[in-house]
Amino acid sequence: MPVHLKAPTLIEAAGNLPKRIEEFVGRVNSGDSRFSVARMTSPAGWKEPGQRPEFDEVTLVLTGTVRVESGEGVIDVGAGEAVIARAGEWVRYSTPKGATYLAVCVPAFAPDVVHRDD
Repeated sequence: MPVHLKAPTLIEAAGNLPKRIEEFVGRVNSGDSRFSVARMTSPAGWKEPGQRPEFDEVTLVLTGTVRVESGEGVIDVGAGEAVIARAGEWVRYSTPKGATYLAVCVPAFAPDVVHRDD
C-alpha cells in the first residue's frame, strides 16, 4: 500500500545562517535509506562548508538561485533549473540572494556520509 506522508520533519541545517530543511522522504521522516527528498528554504547570504558526500544529489531550484562550487568552477542554478552533484565530488552550496529548492539524495542524506570540510 502507498505510504501517505502528511508532513515533513524539520532538520537542522549546517551553514552560517539559519536555513529551513523539511525532509519529506528519508532516514528521519519515512525511515527510508534508499533516497531522500527535502525542501530547502535558504536566506540571502547563506553558505555551508564544502563537502564530499557519499551520495548523488539532485538540486531542483524552485525560486531564487543556488550557487554550486566544485573543483571545476562555479554554477549558478536558477529557478526551473537543476544540477546533479555526483557522489565523491567536492561541492559547496550557497544562496547569495536566497532560494527555495528541492534536494534529492541517492542514497539518502545522512550527517555521517556528507563529509563536510572542517
